[in-house]
Amino acid sequence: MDIHDILARRSVRKFTDAPVPHAAVEAALRAAMAAPSAMHCDPWRWLVLTGRADLDALADCLPYGQMLRRAPLGFIACGDLTAANRGQLSYLLQDVSASIENLLLGLHAQGLGAVWLGIHPNAGRVAAVSSRFGLPPTLIPVSAIAAGHPAERPEPRTRFDAAKVRYL
Repeated sequence: MDIHDILARRSVRKFTDAPVPHAAVEAALRAAMAAPSAMHCDPWRWLVLTGRADLDALADCLPYGQMLRRAPLGFIACGDLTAANRGQLSYLLQDVSASIENLLLGLHAQGLGAVWLGIHPNAGRVAAVSSRFGLPPTLIPVSAIAAGHPAERPEPRTRFDAAKVRYL
């Protein structure tokens, strides 16, 4: 993977009906778990959704996640507060976010598409997802990801803005 591959990764919200092979899911999860983590605590925990009822239930919890109703695959990226560095939510969020980006790149590297959907810090979404999927209080749902074979291919782009960089 080079910089052009990274720039070509875009949010995909439309998917074909083709199922995603288990090997591709596992490869993406391996990429996710190769992310950096504060003190190597690896607080990420992943729920993989392949059943229509679970994908629809997740869509019910996320007003901007309706593409899950057409996606063949979904993920819920969680963080275990008891596993986070010093039990700190901030470290948990950083570690899980790095893992999510690696998952997105791992899916993209295999020709799959995905979109990152926020859950945390919206208390209503956190509560709905936690309740629906039976998460214990120490397991925080951070984000969801809808994934599958893309039915659209957004053009590569960068949002580089030199005004947002300061060299010292």
